[in-house]
Amino acid sequence: MAMKVLFKESVIVLLPESDEEKQALTGWHTAHLDHVLNVMPGGDRGHGAITLYNLGAKVDACREPINIVSDSANPIARLISNLAPTPFELDGQYYASVEAFWQGLKFDSDLERARLAKYDGVTALREGRRRAYGATIMYKGDEVVVGTWAHWHLMERACRAKFEQNALAQDALLATGERPLLHVVRRDSKTIPGVVMAAVWTRIRRELRMK
Repeated sequence: MAMKVLFKESVIVLLPESDEEKQALTGWHTAHLDHVLNVMPGGDRGHGAITLYNLGAKVDACREPINIVSDSANPIARLISNLAPTPFELDGQYYASVEAFWQGLKFDSDLERARLAKYDGVTALREGRRRAYGATIMYKGDEVVVGTWAHWHLMERACRAKFEQNALAQDALLATGERPLLHVVRRDSKTIPGVVMAAVWTRIRRELRMK
C-alpha cells in the first residue's frame, strides 16, 4: 500500500487511491481522532523517511487544563466539583456534598450545621449565601481564622474524605491524568480563591495516584 501524500504548510494530507487504502485510512483515522503525532526520522526505513509517533489524545498530550465547575459540559469536572452529590463522612458527621460541609462552617450551631450537611451542593450554596462569614469560625473546639491556611485545610480534609470514600468521584479525579486543574468562576471566592481550590484537588490527585 503506497497512498498519495501531499505536503502543505503545517499539514500532511493522505489521499487513498484504492478501496483498500480508503478502508485502512478510515480505520486509522477513527482510532486516532484528535490525537497528537510526533514527527521523527524514519530510522531504518530508508534515507529521507519519517515516522509519525502517536502521543495520545490531544487533551492529554498537550495537557489542556480542565476548569472544575459545577455547570461544566464535562461530566468529569462536574463530579469533581464541590457541588456534586458525592456523600462522605468527616469527623463522625455525614455530608451530602463538600459544599454542604463548607457552607455549614458559617453557622455556629451544631444543629444548623447538621441541617446543612444533608443538603445537595446547590441547596447548600443557596443557604450559605444567606449568612456572611465572621472573622473566625469554630470547628471541633478550635477557633479558625476565615480565609487562612487553617480554614483551607478544613476544605482539603473534606475533599480528601470525598475522594477516598466515593469511588465515582475518585475515578473522575484520576481520569484527569496530568492535565492542570483550574477553578475559574465569574466572581472568585474571597475565602478560598480558585488557585487554592485547584491546588487542593491537584494534591489529592497526586496522593491517590501514589497509593
